[in-house]
Amino acid sequence: MTDHILKKVDRDEALTPDKIRYLLELSDEKELQALYDCAYRVKAKYVGKVAYFRGIIECSNICIKDCYYCGIRKSNRNVKRFQMDEEEMVREAIWAFENEYGSVVIQSGERQDAAYIELIERVLRQIKAATDGKLGVTLSLGEQTEETYRRGREAGAHRYLLRIETTNPELYKKLHPADHDFEARKNCLALLKKTGYQVGTGVLMGLPGQTTDDLVNDILFMKDLDIDMVGMGPYIPHRDTPMGQAIPPYTDEQKQAALTLGLKMIAVTRIVLKDVNIAAATALQALEHSGREMGLKCGANVIMPNVTETEFRPNYVLYDNKPCLDENSSMCRGCLTRRIQSIGETIGFNQWGDSKHYEKRTT
Repeated sequence: MTDHILKKVDRDEALTPDKIRYLLELSDEKELQALYDCAYRVKAKYVGKVAYFRGIIECSNICIKDCYYCGIRKSNRNVKRFQMDEEEMVREAIWAFENEYGSVVIQSGERQDAAYIELIERVLRQIKAATDGKLGVTLSLGEQTEETYRRGREAGAHRYLLRIETTNPELYKKLHPADHDFEARKNCLALLKKTGYQVGTGVLMGLPGQTTDDLVNDILFMKDLDIDMVGMGPYIPHRDTPMGQAIPPYTDEQKQAALTLGLKMIAVTRIVLKDVNIAAATALQALEHSGREMGLKCGANVIMPNVTETEFRPNYVLYDNKPCLDENSSMCRGCLTRRIQSIGETIGFNQWGDSKHYEKRTT
């Protein structure tokens, strides 16, 4: 059965939801490797064997949201809150540019106040001026108004990542307080598309109560939405969250299961969505030292090294055991470069690495 399905993939035939579910439920090691190899062939065909760096700048852990799974939720009193000033944010972006990163991701907790929106605008304009418009910029700042999205786009950002986390409305309710609205988050994705961004979304895999059908629907949601980028990762509990406190620390067996599920989702998403950008999430490395390289071999084509100064990193922890908290940006760049090249991938230095899917849907 597996061989039959993967031959359909190699012939560019679309898979039914039942076939997608079958692939996500594979457990035999040989069949899993066949899945990963097939996804890598699809990646090579549609986006090439190139890994693009997106330097993450985690500029603030102040958040108005209270998601039950997230380490920087507003009710977590064990977090030392911080907000970088604009000089620091611009300095880190320039470091990324000077070290041949094609793009950066400006990421923070969710805020919608005017002062913060204006700060982001100023930073974007300064980055564009300092790099002569050559550094690509992705924003990941959560739910905002259409006007805010438009202002960010006009100031120089061209990609935006807003994870839906799950497309099951009932499961979404279990992950968030009552004032968090699933339909509002979906609408934000539509607004991002309307304002001209390359749009990214993604989900958490392995959530309590999540089913394989949920994951199938997640992939189909991203396909139907005609998404350009995918950023998703396995759920890893954080000890200072309601969900994390209800779950004992993962055993080695549970870590392996979470890693395998993450890799399967990358592979099947690549097979179904073909020419989108897919990130190998840092959470994979939290489960296995070579997790991000494994993600690339399963179909991912984006890596997001942390370029945030080490003084801020311990206070931007969304889940337990986040890697690279004590490694400076130069160490991250050198380490990842060697590791990625060791698996036969080329690194797209000095390239934006725009989504092939975005180019296709906008031309």
